[in-house]
Amino acid sequence: MVKIKDIAEKCSTSIATVSKALHDSSELSPETIKRIKAEAERMGYVPNANARALKMKKSYSIGVIFSDPTAGGLRHEYFSAILDSLKVEAESLGYYITFLSKTKNNNMTYLQLANYHSMDGVIVVSEDFKNPEVIELANSSLPTVTIDYIYNSATAIMSDNTDGTEKLVKYVASLGHKKIAYIHGENTDVTRKRLAGFYKGMEDMGLQVNSNYLIAAQFHDPKASGRATKALLATSDLPSVIFYPDDISLLGGITALAQMGYRVPEDISVVGYDGVEISTLYRPSFTTYVQNSDALGKEAALNLIDRIEHPQTFIPKVVYAEGHIQKGETVK
Repeated sequence: MVKIKDIAEKCSTSIATVSKALHDSSELSPETIKRIKAEAERMGYVPNANARALKMKKSYSIGVIFSDPTAGGLRHEYFSAILDSLKVEAESLGYYITFLSKTKNNNMTYLQLANYHSMDGVIVVSEDFKNPEVIELANSSLPTVTIDYIYNSATAIMSDNTDGTEKLVKYVASLGHKKIAYIHGENTDVTRKRLAGFYKGMEDMGLQVNSNYLIAAQFHDPKASGRATKALLATSDLPSVIFYPDDISLLGGITALAQMGYRVPEDISVVGYDGVEISTLYRPSFTTYVQNSDALGKEAALNLIDRIEHPQTFIPKVVYAEGHIQKGETVK
């Protein structure tokens, strides 16, 4: 492995001069810097990451917490798009990401793990935000950014769950639908925000919410949404449109409707959420709300790195990544 000492000997100069050249010191002339850097490149010199971290007092490492109890996990297109965008943006700014994972035999908290690995900051993509370990992390001095959850002490990057659901309700109501059912996700902060948007949209459109039309099911679980659909339709008072917690769950709903002899959208309309790729490939194409997952990941990385590099000017804030309605073909 080529060392700074080797470059110094080759260039007939001191180790200090080589170090200054590699860090573009203003003490040296541009010609000297160019000559030493050219020789270092020719010799195949690679900077030592530990030495760089020690000098800059940063590891250039960002921890990512991703714990998803649903059936989707990393395979779910929404989360994978967020993580990919986050990774691309972080790497473009000179940082790399590492999953901050809890193992069976590891009793350290998230904060302890992050400090143990000398991480500069952490992005919480998906976790139980009421977990004491996550709260400890968000309230600590370690730069932390959360996605879709707000703490007073950390910057939050938010998808517009309340506004998105409200817009969907108003859209289907504008098409003449009044009997609107909602098979929503399990009891999470995201679900609570979407339910608030659902109620707000119904109220603004002068529509009554039928409590029998509200059923809980798992996110990203087509079998669960299929069972919920059959339970919902086991009544004579049928809704004209059914909302689902996400596009994958919508697939389960469409399958269940077909098994029961209903056509989409001729007999019953359906609405999804997320706007994953299958929503445009399936026929009929989904009416859904497209979340801006790329912006969520990018903004998370940008805001975390801004806090890491400018701690004196840090003020916690909430950044919204606005999505849009994909009208599709599943609403009559």
